[in-house]
Amino acid sequence: MEFRCRLSTPGGEVTEGMYVADSEARLRHELEQKGLCVLALQPRHAIAGWAPRLRSRRSIPAREFVVFNQELATLLKAGMPLVQSIDILRMRMSNPLFKSVLDDIHEKVRAGTALSDAFASQGALFPGIYTASLMAGEKSGSLENVLRRYVVYAKVIAGVRRRTLSALIYPAVLLVLSLAVVSIIVVRVVPAFSDFYGQFNHELPLVTRGIVALSAFVRSQLLLLVLGIAAAGVSVNAWLRRPGQRERFDRLILRLPGIGPTARKFATSQLSRTLATLLGGGIPLVNAIDIASQSIGNRAMAAAMVTVGDRVREGESFSAAMADRGIFPDVAIKMAEVGEATGALQEMLNSLADFYDEEIETDLGRFVTLVEPALLVIMGLVVAGMLLALYMPLFQLSSVVGPS
Repeated sequence: MEFRCRLSTPGGEVTEGMYVADSEARLRHELEQKGLCVLALQPRHAIAGWAPRLRSRRSIPAREFVVFNQELATLLKAGMPLVQSIDILRMRMSNPLFKSVLDDIHEKVRAGTALSDAFASQGALFPGIYTASLMAGEKSGSLENVLRRYVVYAKVIAGVRRRTLSALIYPAVLLVLSLAVVSIIVVRVVPAFSDFYGQFNHELPLVTRGIVALSAFVRSQLLLLVLGIAAAGVSVNAWLRRPGQRERFDRLILRLPGIGPTARKFATSQLSRTLATLLGGGIPLVNAIDIASQSIGNRAMAAAMVTVGDRVREGESFSAAMADRGIFPDVAIKMAEVGEATGALQEMLNSLADFYDEEIETDLGRFVTLVEPALLVIMGLVVAGMLLALYMPLFQLSSVVGPS
């Protein structure tokens, strides 16, 4: 059989190539005997990324995945063999997608495939940091510790995201309600007032005429407006899917006042914690950078990390390579420099991630504190202004309906 392999040399250089062997397990053993680190190993005819991509459109709930790893670590600690542990967990799994994946993984592991390769064969269904951590745990013989370290990592990342979304929910709800109230007034209330005032042969105030004209335009062109908004959304999404455009958009986000600094902190925190987790699992720095660059949501910073990895592979220090890109925060560069100088890069990266997590919560708290009252005031002024403009002609009714 022919296999496509991605390998890392002792010097940190990553290569790809085709190899012939009787089985995955035998090829892996032969490559490791030569001192090569197997990053990925898949049959030649695996599709796109060496794994089926059809499953990547569906996802496994993060909570179920974390619980699975907790239970797997517990079974391994109790002395249960790996194959039997996976068999027990897959029989208890209620999620049909996850169960089918575990069935496939169980068959591969029972046939001699490494657990990391079995998970990597599922394509984008599992993050790269997870399969890399499994590989490091298999090499060091501490698979249980690696699983527990990943569980801690996943919980922290999920906690930061959950707190971020929670902080943004209330302002988003206020904004949606404001738009809904204004839309109801424009589409429903204004036409009723317009019909009422049409009974009188009297010119309406300028503000009232403007609102009535706006309402008439929206009602007559409602379908066109909805289609225009949908077309704009589709166009933006298609533009972002073009090569390089998502990176430009994310770079623009980083430059926006207010939003940019927080987005930079979030990406740096995610990068730092991912690197710390990989380094703690025994992954070399160069390989850890390659994997971490794929886990960053901001494509601009991800592209910068790819360049940093190339510079580190050429012998430059991690902190110096980050400084040359001009996109990473100064605090991150300084802490990375201290970590390299003291030999405690993993600890410094964890401290950096904790620091930025606190900074993000502070920024979000400040943002919510300012935005909530601002939205309420703006919504109140807009609604009050529209209602005042609608009722203004009523003040002139005495002169309209009175004796001439």
